[in-house]
Amino acid sequence: MERRKFLQNIGLTSLALPLTTYASNTFYGNKSTKKIIKPKALKEGDTIGIISPASAIFETEPYQIAKESFEAMGLKVKFGKFVKNRYGHLAGTDEERAGELNAMFKDPSIEAIIALRGGSGSARILTLLDYDAIEANPKIFIGYSDITALHSAIFEKTGLVTFHAPVAVSTWNSFSVSHLKAILFNKENPLLENPKSIGDNLTQTSNRIRTIANGSAKGRLLGGNLSVLTGIMGSEYFPSDWSDKILYIEDVGEKVYAIDRMMTQLQLGGVLKQIKGFVFGKCTECDPGGSGYGSLTLEEVLDHYIKPLDIPAFSGAMIGHIDHNSTIPNGIEAEIDGELGTIQLLEAAVL
Repeated sequence: MERRKFLQNIGLTSLALPLTTYASNTFYGNKSTKKIIKPKALKEGDTIGIISPASAIFETEPYQIAKESFEAMGLKVKFGKFVKNRYGHLAGTDEERAGELNAMFKDPSIEAIIALRGGSGSARILTLLDYDAIEANPKIFIGYSDITALHSAIFEKTGLVTFHAPVAVSTWNSFSVSHLKAILFNKENPLLENPKSIGDNLTQTSNRIRTIANGSAKGRLLGGNLSVLTGIMGSEYFPSDWSDKILYIEDVGEKVYAIDRMMTQLQLGGVLKQIKGFVFGKCTECDPGGSGYGSLTLEEVLDHYIKPLDIPAFSGAMIGHIDHNSTIPNGIEAEIDGELGTIQLLEAAVL
């Protein structure tokens, strides 16, 4: 997968007690019931555990930079037992990587958990996770890209709210840190929107949003990396209920024809006909290569699948393989505006 190659190139640059009170008993506007579990908020002095559930990192400096980044946020850092292991391109065997994640959820000294990086391999450990222990020890869990497989499985199996956000070795700039702190430390429900800086230009030329369909929609956020999400379709770890959800997706290093194929999967699998709103983030280094003569553009692909749904939708959100990356809570109520290109969280994501 091109995403793995791209991440390999940029990866180095780029709740102690069980909570027995559920934040909500039903999905927004959904007749079916499913518990939503919110983890406890972070505070200065808490410990964040760093794990490697997917690909390995072979240099030592990224570990030190990650540690220093979280210490700068006022957190203590604890690395997983197998975080520096290697099994091929993976950070240890499936049993080691799954055991590391299970141990972090069970460890009463850990208040939050973050993936060191993405890459590939997270889906390999889904059958080995202790979902009962995760549900009994709800904690903040952070990551993106290949970590989408873990977000999806944990949400489907337990109802725990998890966070599509930068990984430990991401670029922790003021944009990314401010979003993370507002949501995970301060219990805020901010408006997520693109930066409005135009510099010396007459108008905004970067980080623009594109309206696919006007209007506003309310629903629970659910999604992540498109290729990883569709890769677990048909399994018990893929979210089974997409009714009244706002689907958000992003990707990296995929050709446009591959994006088209994966959107077809979502359509044929019945996901698109259920959702109430749609947000596409960034598709970094996604080009038409290999599509033959006269490739569709990414805009044409998205319009083909989303416009007929007649739901509010936009693309260009600050979600994806980018330095300025938003924190998106899976399972939390939000309202999107297709014309403004905004995501308004409607409730706090942590307790």
